[in-house]
Amino acid sequence: MTRVSERCWHAVGDDRVIGRGEVSPRPDGRSFLSIDVWRDDVFERLAATMLPELPRPLYTVVDEADADLTSRWRDVGFSVRRREWECLVPTAAARPSGIAVIAPEEEPLTELDRVVRAEVDWQEMPAELLGPGVVDPSLYSVAVRDGRYAGLIRVTHVNRLPRIGLIAVRADSRRRGVGRALLGHALGSLHERGITVASAELNESNTAAVALFDGFGARRVGSNLELVLR
Repeated sequence: MTRVSERCWHAVGDDRVIGRGEVSPRPDGRSFLSIDVWRDDVFERLAATMLPELPRPLYTVVDEADADLTSRWRDVGFSVRRREWECLVPTAAARPSGIAVIAPEEEPLTELDRVVRAEVDWQEMPAELLGPGVVDPSLYSVAVRDGRYAGLIRVTHVNRLPRIGLIAVRADSRRRGVGRALLGHALGSLHERGITVASAELNESNTAAVALFDGFGARRVGSNLELVLR
């Protein structure tokens, strides 16, 4: 077991790498750990080498369907922190009326992004969104309420299986149908392009988001577990 850099360890056997562990810091300050091994007996030994060298808490993400891998992480002390559902959402849904959803201008979109990020717990944000903010405004649509941007939605990979990567509504505009208008607009736009289904990941504990997507016929097709070692 050899530490080859500040964040990476190798397990070497018969002069070849048979396991690799790496820790990756996220913008919210948390550290996520990954361990890939080519021999079953190496996982626990590599973890035993790495864990004493790393500050707690540590996090990792596993496919809940991979019972063997989940068990390995549990055996070295990790426990479940949260579950994210992987969902498929049909696009054949009527667009709700009453709230305008438009393509955004960059400056007010950036301001809205800053506001909604300040209003949520960063540790509940998907990993891909923990970056510098708006990078490509063309991926977004915004809801307009009382003359200002009240919420945003981001859709990526529109030429393959589209992904609803983010829906966020300003705190003072919640429970007024803004989220439903945003999702209905995004799904309707995809349907007009001949795309019949989109994907999304939902935090099981975010009951409002789960209810919103369930209202559009979302179907759960898998789940990921975020594990933590404290």
